[in-house]
Amino acid sequence: MNSAIIVAGGSGTRMKSKTPKQFLLLAKKPFLLYSLEAFTQFDPDIQLVLVLPETFFLRWEEIVEQYNCSIPHTVMAGGETRFQSVKNGLEALNQDGLVAIHDGARPLLSQTLISRTFDTATTFGNAIPVVPVSESMRILEEAESRPIDRAHYRLVQTPQVFKIPLIKKAYQQDFDSGFTDDATVIEAMGETVHLVDGDTINIKITHPSDLAQAEFLVNHIPNVD
Repeated sequence: MNSAIIVAGGSGTRMKSKTPKQFLLLAKKPFLLYSLEAFTQFDPDIQLVLVLPETFFLRWEEIVEQYNCSIPHTVMAGGETRFQSVKNGLEALNQDGLVAIHDGARPLLSQTLISRTFDTATTFGNAIPVVPVSESMRILEEAESRPIDRAHYRLVQTPQVFKIPLIKKAYQQDFDSGFTDDATVIEAMGETVHLVDGDTINIKITHPSDLAQAEFLVNHIPNVD
């Protein structure tokens, strides 16, 4: 069976808003709901786990009631790091199969991308969505810089999908500062990461300008809702 962990453990201070980022409105709806709905549309029987700071539990309950969210899901407390938050989310899984680990700050999640990652993980054990770098790049070296070939680089997205026994085993490792996403955690065990095409619409909302861009996409791009 399929599972999905939606990680929303941050405080969102870079959004410059008194409202936690997870609960900001996108097209009049808290954008965490978009991910819950997208995974449920993909698989109505999917096991959903939402990881939040424990101090936000009551606020989330109010949102679920206010927006009539009837999607079954389990809420788990986040940790001090993303690594610990994902590990806590994994503890809620009661089945084998595949699990998608998704950043709650990416609400514009398409069915095509979900299907692509799950299909690839079914074959290879994991799937990591990436997109090409579209701008010129330079690398800083002390007081100087030099251009680098952007064709050799990719930007990493979520959802990252894994066979559940594999990712649970990976998260038994001690935390390392080099664990920037779930792919780096399984790589530390010697696993090969399998890349799939990501989606340029699958943006991460970090700054106020990102939210404005997401609003535009929802209102003007077909099938983005």
